[in-house]
Amino acid sequence: MVQLVTEYPLLRFGILLGLFALVAVGVYFAFSAVVARQLSRRRLVDGTDYADRAVISASLRSQNTESAWLKLVNGIEKAGLSLVDTRDDSLRKKLVAAGYTATYAPRVYTLLRVVLIFGLPLLVFGLMWWTGSMPSVFKTYLIVVVAALAGLYLPSVFIAAKADRRQRDIINGFPDALDLMLVCVEAGLGMDAAFARVGMEMVDSHPRLAEQFGAVVLELRAGRSHEDALRRMADRAGAEEIRAFATLLIQSSKLGSSIAQTLRVYASEMRERRRMRAEEKAHRLPVLLSVPLVGCMLPVMIGVLMLPAVIRVLRNMIPAMTGG
Repeated sequence: MVQLVTEYPLLRFGILLGLFALVAVGVYFAFSAVVARQLSRRRLVDGTDYADRAVISASLRSQNTESAWLKLVNGIEKAGLSLVDTRDDSLRKKLVAAGYTATYAPRVYTLLRVVLIFGLPLLVFGLMWWTGSMPSVFKTYLIVVVAALAGLYLPSVFIAAKADRRQRDIINGFPDALDLMLVCVEAGLGMDAAFARVGMEMVDSHPRLAEQFGAVVLELRAGRSHEDALRRMADRAGAEEIRAFATLLIQSSKLGSSIAQTLRVYASEMRERRRMRAEEKAHRLPVLLSVPLVGCMLPVMIGVLMLPAVIRVLRNMIPAMTGG
C-alpha cells in the first residue's frame, strides 16, 4: 500500500484531500456544537431569545440582497448568455420545494447545469490524459458523453432528493408543531402569535418547519391576508399535509368554527399518519433484508452444509471409477 502511494502521485493527492476534508468536517461540526451550546447558555443566563432573532433574520428583504451568485448570473447575462429556462415556472416550483426561494435561483441552476455539462467531460479527459491511461477514440467518446449526461442530470437528481428530504423533515415534525399550536391557541393566543411562538420554539428541533412558520409571520406582518400567507406556506413546503392544514385553517376562519377543535382533530390525524408511516417502514425491512440474505448469506450456508456431503461422495466415487 505504501509503495502504491509513493508511485502514484494522484492517489497520494486523493488521500491527502480526503484527510483534509475529514478534518474540516470534524472541525466544522465541533465548532457548530460549541456555538450552539454557548447560545443556549446565554439564552438561559441572559433571558435573550436568540431563536426569535434566527427567525426574524430570514426576512423578506433578505431575498433581494445582492449576493455573489446574483452578481455572477447578472454579469453572465450582461455578456450575452441568457440563463432563463423555457420552463421557468415549473423549475421555480421545484427549487422552492427544495428550499431555494431566491428569485435568481433558476438562473443559478441553469448556470450550474451548463458548467457541469462542459466541465465534467473536460475533467474526465484531463484525468485520463494526466494518468496516461488514454483509451481508444470510441471509448473516449463514450466516456465523455456519459460525463456530459451526468452533468446534465445530476443537478435535477440533487434537487429532487433535497426536496424529498426537506418534505420528509417537515412532515415528521408537523404533529409536534400542531400540538404546540393547540396549546398556544387554548391558552388564548391568536393565530399570528401562535405561529410566531411555535416557530421560535422549534428552531432547534425542526428548523425547516420553523422557517416556514417564520415566513408566515413575516408575511402577515408585511400586510398579507391569512389566506394568502397560508397558501404560500403550502406552496413553499410542497407537502400535501401542509396544504390540507392550510385549507382547514382557511375554512375554519371563514365558517367561524373552533380553531382549537380543528387543530386537535388534525393533530391526532397527523400523529396517526406518522405512526402508519413508521409501521410501513418496519414492515418493509424483511423484504429489504431478504436481498442481502439471499445474495450473500444463503450461498455461504449452502456451501457449508453441502461441502461435507460432496467430499464424502467424491471419496467414495473416485476410487470406484478408477477401479481402486
